[in-house]
Amino acid sequence: MMLAEAAPRRLFGIILLALFGCLIAGAPVHASSIASHGADSKVAEGKPIGTRRLDRADVEPWLDGFMSLALPRSDIAGATVAIVSNGQIVLTKGYGYADVAQRLPVDADRHLFRIASISKLFTWTAVMQQVEAGKIDLDADINRYLDFRIPPYRGKPLTMRNLMTHTAGFELVMRDLFSARANGTDLGATVKRWVPSRIYAPGTTPTYSNYATALAGYIVERVSGEPFDDYIERHILRPLQMTRSTIRQPIPAQLAKDLSKAYLSGAGSSFPYEYSLHRPAGAMASTAPDIARFMMAHLNDGALGADRILRPETARMMHRATYPLLPPLHGMGLGFYQHDINGHRVIMHDGDTRFFHSQLNLFIDDHVGIFVSFNSTGRDGAADILRATLFKAFADRYFPAVEIDRRIDRETALRHARAMVGRYELSDRSASNFLAINGFRHQTVVDVDDNGNLVIADLTGPDGVPKQWREIAPFVWRDLHGRERLAAQMVDGRPSRFSVDDYAPMVVWDRLPWWKSTLWLGPLSQGAFAVLLLMIVALPAIGVGRRYFGIPAVLAATDRRVYFCLWLAALAGVIVPTIWLRIIEPVMTFTADPDTIDIQVIATSTLTLAAYAGGVLLASVNGWLAFKNRGLVSRLWSLLLIFSFGTLFWISWVFKLLSFQTDF
Repeated sequence: MMLAEAAPRRLFGIILLALFGCLIAGAPVHASSIASHGADSKVAEGKPIGTRRLDRADVEPWLDGFMSLALPRSDIAGATVAIVSNGQIVLTKGYGYADVAQRLPVDADRHLFRIASISKLFTWTAVMQQVEAGKIDLDADINRYLDFRIPPYRGKPLTMRNLMTHTAGFELVMRDLFSARANGTDLGATVKRWVPSRIYAPGTTPTYSNYATALAGYIVERVSGEPFDDYIERHILRPLQMTRSTIRQPIPAQLAKDLSKAYLSGAGSSFPYEYSLHRPAGAMASTAPDIARFMMAHLNDGALGADRILRPETARMMHRATYPLLPPLHGMGLGFYQHDINGHRVIMHDGDTRFFHSQLNLFIDDHVGIFVSFNSTGRDGAADILRATLFKAFADRYFPAVEIDRRIDRETALRHARAMVGRYELSDRSASNFLAINGFRHQTVVDVDDNGNLVIADLTGPDGVPKQWREIAPFVWRDLHGRERLAAQMVDGRPSRFSVDDYAPMVVWDRLPWWKSTLWLGPLSQGAFAVLLLMIVALPAIGVGRRYFGIPAVLAATDRRVYFCLWLAALAGVIVPTIWLRIIEPVMTFTADPDTIDIQVIATSTLTLAAYAGGVLLASVNGWLAFKNRGLVSRLWSLLLIFSFGTLFWISWVFKLLSFQTDF
């Protein structure tokens, strides 16, 4: 979370922390219950210290208390929950409203919620069914199954295992990821239209990819001979009797009438249905009881009653977290993320549209599952905090444990922390198009506090304050006030990347090369814009002053024409960032106009090229004229202009504002 957002989130976080303490204790909130989760109380992997009976009699009042406080305080309209244990549904229940305007309460049995990326688990289950059928080899080049070609990256082909573990290396895809209007139902056409650039070799780096999942869905469609939507219905939904679930778009009429409304905030207006561009990655809508059946099938090694969707050995292979790309942090299974807590093996997936926010966790060895979905983003992104808090509170209530971390001596810890200091970028990023400028707008900064703890402004607690990380093993840190770990990967004795438990299966942070770092590009760009602004203001002011006082022009006609063109370039150069921001912000919130976005990108790229490349050329000509005909001050000023336009051209080139790429 950005520091600019921390202040409003801090108050909400303090309330939430108090609520969290209450829920774990099963008692009213007191200061002591909050203090008990301070720096000296580690809730982590270890032996159980107590148990509660996981039945409806215990879990329902606890969950009612959570939701009755959390939903109104976080401005979330409604939620639906499912909890299963040992092949039985413990509870499915709705909270809040499915339609605020109609004051229609959420009915868990009736109302469908969009589960977004949890849809991927259905796609990966389908893939494993085809592995069982001998039609897919997890380690074969996927071009074997396609009617178009995915080129190898540095000679290394893509495999289905790469797709399932999010290590295909594709760049981020944002265009039409969610849209208020239908964006095509032909899965083949969708994956062929644009193959995203690859930024990592297969199998080396987690880069979360909706496109990769859509590609896997298309492969299922091709090898099975069935349209993807039909396949999911026939081979997963029907065997599990998930009669109130669908991955079709638009949602069939008999189910659409019971789809929960979608909200940014519970107090606001509802928004229309969001179409998912990559259906296999995010189109599923379902009810809590249906998801309960899906959880029970996976918890029972692929079977629900007499019906089986996977063989036991296939399900177990899917559930094993065998791909820890940054040990000892959480790794990937075949489609599931590792999410261990309190010494218990947990696999999970979460999902987010713009409005719906969901999470599914399976305590795989305990045969327990918990699913929650919210139909609103809530105040300051509260839904993300709530689902994480609910999971941790549930784990601490029914699977509690404590652990005392070892300590690293202060001198060693300080040396390791200082080695981490620098700027980093996410592996899950845009690289070939104008959205790469987000890598300049925001870089993750790792720093060290006075106590030798790591501080990373982007990694905040529920209160919006950056977490402090204390080293517990060589180049492994733990949140000083929580349980999450951070670990670094060493290359040639230096940290080159890091991640944290909650994100390690999906993304890592890579150390930025010097030529992309805002450590120097930030101040230089600010200085460059200051020079351009000074030029924009000074030229008209000098002209007015010269005319007012009758001072003759000191520059030759050619010099004046060049300088005036340079002034126009400066004016354009100052305007360009604002135009890009007006394009980028709607793209990042899935509200860009699909009919005009291409022309906006092309026109703004052209203006950027004219302003900065043209500016460098004109500034160079101006500099040549200055050194030929003018005094020292003019010469120095001309060098400042060359340097300023050169800096802005470098940033535009490196961060792809000059790519003219409309696929993003």
